[in-house]
Amino acid sequence: MQSAASQLTLFKEVEKPDADPSGFSVRVSGRAKRISIKVYPRGRVEVVAPKRARPKDVQAFVSEHREWIHKTRKAFAADVPPEAFELPQAIDLPGAGLSVRVAYRHKAGVSRIRFRRHGDVLVLTGNVDDEMQCVEALRRWLRSEARRTLEPQLELLSDLTGNAYKKLQIRGQKTCWGSHSSTGTISLNYSVLFLAPELVRYLLVHELCHAKHMNHSASYWSLVGRFEPDYKALDRRLSESWRDIPVWLGLH
Repeated sequence: MQSAASQLTLFKEVEKPDADPSGFSVRVSGRAKRISIKVYPRGRVEVVAPKRARPKDVQAFVSEHREWIHKTRKAFAADVPPEAFELPQAIDLPGAGLSVRVAYRHKAGVSRIRFRRHGDVLVLTGNVDDEMQCVEALRRWLRSEARRTLEPQLELLSDLTGNAYKKLQIRGQKTCWGSHSSTGTISLNYSVLFLAPELVRYLLVHELCHAKHMNHSASYWSLVGRFEPDYKALDRRLSESWRDIPVWLGLH
């Protein structure tokens, strides 16, 4: 399931970029057949490129559509005021029923920041002066909390709906809340923990129902509706819920 973004696509074949040009990030996709640009609500710009895209083609495509990028970011900014990056002092996870205070403890000679939760306090220990390392440690903690919280719910809903899956992955996708592959793997975004419990439940039902319908056909939505009668309203809320994801996580 996709999260919010505006996208512009160029229908042509190109070749692979060797590095990320400055000013935007580049994601190489094996499924992409053309270069595309995504602008996220908080202004992040991502270029999706096929494996054989050349750096000069990516740069030229961005330059050609710089005015569109500017207008799209400006339109988003009118509705979503920019927020400054700041490491969290507290984290609320409605989807996990959990709230913690975050303590940062410097420890010399430690190359990687470690995390440990003591009740309602999450302690990060190591080179906490490095903000990006702190963010990565928080992401690792969210992955562990997401698996602890979401896997039991997914198993219960799998039994309830009669829709099986083979494997659960917890990831930090920048473009979707979750997905269900043709091989039976469900991938869930750890950022869903910031969402309301009813939205988390809807997302799990949404992905499980893809076990029977790998599309969004009328038959698929009919199946979803058996377990989530209010799915249309829930789907609208979920599509707007990127607003609940904190800036420091760096996803939107």
